Amino acid sequence: MAGARANLDLGQPIPADWMPDAKISRIIFHWTAGQNKASDLDREHYHILIEGDGKLVRGKPSIALNSEPKTKAGYAAHTLNCNTGSIGVSLCGMAGAVESPFNPGKQPITRMQWEALTSVLAQLCKRYSIPVDRKTVLSHAEVQPTLKITQKGKWDISRLPFDPSIQGAIAIGDQMRAMVKSRL
Repeated sequence: MAGARANLDLGQPIPADWMPDAKISRIIFHWTAGQNKASDLDREHYHILIEGDGKLVRGKPSIALNSEPKTKAGYAAHTLNCNTGSIGVSLCGMAGAVESPFNPGKQPITRMQWEALTSVLAQLCKRYSIPVDRKTVLSHAEVQPTLKITQKGKWDISRLPFDPSIQGAIAIGDQMRAMVKSRL
Protein backbone atom coordinates (compact mmCIF):
# COMPACT_ATOMS: atom_id res chain seq x y z
CA MET A 1 0.00 0.00 0.00
CA ALA A 2 2.91 2.36 0.55
CA GLY A 3 3.95 2.05 -3.10
CA ALA A 4 2.98 4.23 -6.04
CA ARG A 5 -0.64 2.98 -6.13
CA ALA A 6 -3.33 2.32 -3.55
CA ASN A 7 -6.96 1.27 -3.95
CA LEU A 8 -9.18 3.94 -2.51
CA ASP A 9 -12.18 2.70 -0.64
CA LEU A 10 -13.64 6.01 0.51
CA GLY A 11 -12.77 5.12 4.10
CA GLN A 12 -9.24 3.86 3.33
CA PRO A 13 -6.43 6.09 4.54
CA ILE A 14 -3.78 7.64 2.34
CA PRO A 15 -0.55 5.74 3.10
CA ALA A 16 1.29 7.52 5.92
CA ASP A 17 4.56 7.75 3.99
CA TRP A 18 2.77 9.82 1.33
CA MET A 19 2.16 12.50 4.00
CA PRO A 20 5.53 13.42 5.55
CA ASP A 21 6.02 16.10 8.16
CA ALA A 22 5.78 19.47 6.43
CA LYS A 23 4.41 22.95 6.97
CA ILE A 24 1.48 23.06 4.55
CA SER A 25 -1.29 25.67 4.56
CA ARG A 26 -3.29 24.97 1.39
CA ILE A 27 -4.49 22.26 -0.99
CA ILE A 28 -5.20 23.02 -4.65
CA PHE A 29 -7.16 20.46 -6.64
CA HIS A 30 -6.92 20.09 -10.40
CA TRP A 31 -7.55 17.88 -13.38
CA THR A 32 -4.56 16.75 -15.44
CA ALA A 33 -6.04 17.57 -18.89
CA GLY A 34 -4.80 14.11 -19.85
CA GLN A 35 -6.02 10.54 -19.80
CA ASN A 36 -7.91 8.82 -16.96
CA LYS A 37 -4.65 7.09 -15.99
CA ALA A 38 -1.72 8.96 -14.46
CA SER A 39 1.22 9.46 -16.81
CA ASP A 40 4.83 9.99 -15.76
CA LEU A 41 4.43 13.68 -16.65
CA ASP A 42 1.32 13.93 -14.45
CA ARG A 43 3.24 12.33 -11.57
CA GLU A 44 5.95 15.01 -11.83
CA HIS A 45 3.48 17.88 -11.18
CA TYR A 46 1.16 16.63 -8.44
CA HIS A 47 1.55 15.02 -5.03
CA ILE A 48 -1.48 12.74 -5.32
CA LEU A 49 -3.44 11.77 -8.43
CA ILE A 50 -6.80 10.03 -8.63
CA GLU A 51 -7.37 7.87 -11.69
CA GLY A 52 -10.73 7.41 -13.40
CA ASP A 53 -11.48 4.25 -11.42
CA GLY A 54 -10.72 5.97 -8.09
CA LYS A 55 -7.22 4.54 -7.60
CA LEU A 56 -4.70 6.80 -5.93
CA VAL A 57 -1.32 7.32 -7.54
CA ARG A 58 1.54 8.92 -5.66
CA GLY A 59 3.23 11.82 -7.40
CA LYS A 60 7.02 11.87 -7.66
CA PRO A 61 7.72 14.99 -5.54
CA SER A 62 7.31 14.66 -1.81
CA ILE A 63 4.83 16.99 -0.14
CA ALA A 64 7.76 18.08 2.05
CA LEU A 65 9.40 19.75 -0.98
CA ASN A 66 6.50 22.22 -1.16
CA SER A 67 6.76 23.00 2.54
CA GLU A 68 6.79 26.58 3.83
CA PRO A 69 8.62 28.94 4.16
CA LYS A 70 10.35 28.25 0.81
CA THR A 71 9.75 25.60 -1.83
CA LYS A 72 12.76 23.33 -2.30
CA ALA A 73 14.32 22.00 -5.51
CA GLY A 74 12.30 19.21 -7.09
CA TYR A 75 8.96 20.48 -5.74
CA ALA A 76 5.59 19.80 -7.39
CA ALA A 77 4.96 22.71 -9.79
CA HIS A 78 1.18 22.50 -10.07
CA THR A 79 -0.03 26.12 -9.75
CA LEU A 80 1.70 29.24 -11.11
CA ASN A 81 3.24 31.29 -8.26
CA CYS A 82 1.29 29.33 -5.64
CA ASN A 83 3.25 26.15 -4.90
CA THR A 84 4.99 27.02 -1.62
CA GLY A 85 2.89 25.63 1.21
CA SER A 86 0.48 23.99 -1.24
CA ILE A 87 -0.32 20.34 -1.90
CA GLY A 88 -1.37 19.55 -5.47
CA VAL A 89 -4.04 16.86 -5.90
CA SER A 90 -5.27 16.07 -9.40
CA LEU A 91 -8.03 14.06 -11.02
CA CYS A 92 -6.71 12.25 -14.09
CA GLY A 93 -8.67 13.21 -17.18
CA MET A 94 -10.23 15.90 -19.36
CA ALA A 95 -7.91 15.41 -22.37
CA GLY A 96 -9.25 17.55 -25.19
CA ALA A 97 -11.81 19.31 -22.98
CA VAL A 98 -13.22 22.64 -24.19
CA GLU A 99 -14.57 25.27 -21.82
CA SER A 100 -17.14 26.90 -24.11
CA PRO A 101 -19.24 25.43 -25.44
CA PHE A 102 -18.45 22.85 -22.78
CA ASN A 103 -17.09 19.54 -24.03
CA PRO A 104 -15.41 17.22 -21.48
CA GLY A 105 -13.34 15.45 -24.13
CA LYS A 106 -12.92 11.69 -24.46
CA GLN A 107 -11.52 11.17 -20.95
CA PRO A 108 -13.88 13.12 -18.64
CA ILE A 109 -13.41 13.12 -14.89
CA THR A 110 -15.83 10.77 -13.14
CA ARG A 111 -18.14 10.87 -10.16
CA MET A 112 -15.97 8.12 -8.62
CA GLN A 113 -12.95 10.45 -8.79
CA TRP A 114 -14.96 13.32 -7.32
CA GLU A 115 -16.07 11.19 -4.37
CA ALA A 116 -12.51 9.94 -3.86
CA LEU A 117 -11.26 13.54 -3.93
CA THR A 118 -13.56 14.35 -1.01
CA SER A 119 -11.88 11.67 1.09
CA VAL A 120 -8.34 12.62 0.01
CA LEU A 121 -8.88 16.30 0.81
CA ALA A 122 -10.41 15.50 4.19
CA GLN A 123 -7.48 13.29 5.11
CA LEU A 124 -4.93 15.89 4.02
CA CYS A 125 -6.77 18.66 5.90
CA LYS A 126 -6.76 16.55 9.04
CA ARG A 127 -3.09 15.51 8.69
CA TYR A 128 -1.83 19.06 8.08
CA SER A 129 -4.39 20.93 10.23
CA ILE A 130 -5.71 22.88 7.25
CA PRO A 131 -9.03 24.63 7.87
CA VAL A 132 -11.54 24.16 5.06
CA ASP A 133 -12.34 27.50 3.45
CA ARG A 134 -12.11 29.21 0.07
CA LYS A 135 -8.48 30.28 0.57
CA THR A 136 -7.14 26.97 1.87
CA VAL A 137 -8.96 24.23 -0.09
CA LEU A 138 -9.64 25.35 -3.63
CA SER A 139 -9.56 24.37 -7.27
CA HIS A 140 -7.00 25.71 -9.70
CA ALA A 141 -9.78 27.73 -11.34
CA GLU A 142 -10.41 29.50 -8.01
CA VAL A 143 -6.80 30.64 -7.48
CA GLN A 144 -6.99 33.81 -9.57
CA PRO A 145 -10.39 35.14 -8.37
CA THR A 146 -9.88 34.11 -4.74
CA LEU A 147 -6.15 34.53 -4.06
CA LYS A 148 -5.56 37.21 -6.73
CA ILE A 149 -2.64 35.23 -8.20
CA THR A 150 -2.78 35.47 -12.00
CA GLN A 151 -3.07 32.13 -13.78
CA LYS A 152 -2.89 31.34 -17.50
CA GLY A 153 -6.39 30.34 -18.59
CA LYS A 154 -6.85 27.59 -16.02
CA TRP A 155 -10.49 26.51 -15.70
CA ASP A 156 -9.98 23.30 -13.75
CA ILE A 157 -12.37 22.65 -12.10
CA SER A 158 -15.26 24.83 -13.22
CA ARG A 159 -17.46 22.15 -14.82
CA LEU A 160 -18.37 18.62 -13.76
CA PRO A 161 -19.09 16.32 -16.72
CA PHE A 162 -21.25 14.04 -14.56
CA ASP A 163 -23.30 16.90 -13.05
CA PRO A 164 -24.14 19.75 -15.44
CA SER A 165 -26.47 21.35 -12.88
CA ILE A 166 -23.56 23.03 -11.10
CA GLN A 167 -21.31 25.43 -12.99
CA GLY A 168 -18.53 27.83 -12.14
CA ALA A 169 -15.34 27.46 -10.17
CA ILE A 170 -16.60 29.00 -6.91
CA ALA A 171 -19.89 27.03 -6.94
CA ILE A 172 -18.05 23.76 -7.59
CA GLY A 173 -15.39 24.63 -5.00
CA ASP A 174 -18.09 25.42 -2.44
CA GLN A 175 -19.71 22.05 -3.15
CA MET A 176 -16.39 20.24 -2.64
CA ARG A 177 -15.62 22.16 0.56
CA ALA A 178 -19.04 21.27 1.99
CA MET A 179 -18.41 17.62 1.14
CA VAL A 180 -14.97 17.72 2.80
CA LYS A 181 -16.38 19.40 5.93
CA SER A 182 -19.02 16.67 6.18
CA ARG A 183 -16.24 14.05 6.27
CA LEU A 184 -14.23 15.76 9.03
